[in-house]
Amino acid sequence: MLRNTSPFESQQLMRRTEDLIRAASNRYRITVQVANRAQRRRFEEFEALDDPRMKPVLRAIIEMSDELTQPEIIGE
Repeated sequence: MLRNTSPFESQQLMRRTEDLIRAASNRYRITVQVANRAQRRRFEEFEALDDPRMKPVLRAIIEMSDELTQPEIIGE
């Protein structure tokens, strides 16, 4: 039996994903942005000691939804 190893519940992840899609002007573009961020996180994961159980795509969705709801955490 597989266990859900993500510290976030699936309902919360779905809500965050829907918020990202709703806020985007183009669904394809936001999907590509999430994929690109996940790919960067995957390569950074080898260097960092972050939670290895969380998949890069889930981490990217969480980060991007946090940036959407808390714009003060975005560093330029």
